[in-house]
Amino acid sequence: MRKRLIAIAASVLLAGPASAAPLCDELGFAGLLAKCNRGEVIEITLASGKPLGEDVALQSGAYYVMKITADGSAELALSGPEFFRAIWMNEIVINKIEVRPMAIDSLEFDDAGEATLSFIAIKPGRYEVAIPNTTGDSQKIAISIQ
Repeated sequence: MRKRLIAIAASVLLAGPASAAPLCDELGFAGLLAKCNRGEVIEITLASGKPLGEDVALQSGAYYVMKITADGSAELALSGPEFFRAIWMNEIVINKIEVRPMAIDSLEFDDAGEATLSFIAIKPGRYEVAIPNTTGDSQKIAISIQ
């Protein structure tokens, strides 16, 4: 039994969250601290005239980190009030300062920098985060919570 647990634990650590879920279920792991309940990091880049990133599918109840990087090429914001209200925001980290907000509508970058949001996806649905006042498909990302 001990060898089986070690083998399963090693598989969880090496395989990542998606393939680890059945193994975690088998062991009875649950909760936000379980490795299998964490999603991939979501990367978003704010740069003048460049795409934000790729569409994302999230699992309700899973823990995620969203890394937003601005290159400083323009004063840009990322807006998505519907999405930000469909998640439970743990914290936003900017320049090693941790902010624990109830909710946000948007984040604006005047210069180059990085903000990291950690959250739990809650409310299933399809949402968008976008650069305000833009119309191009590459200036928004569709986020679905399943």
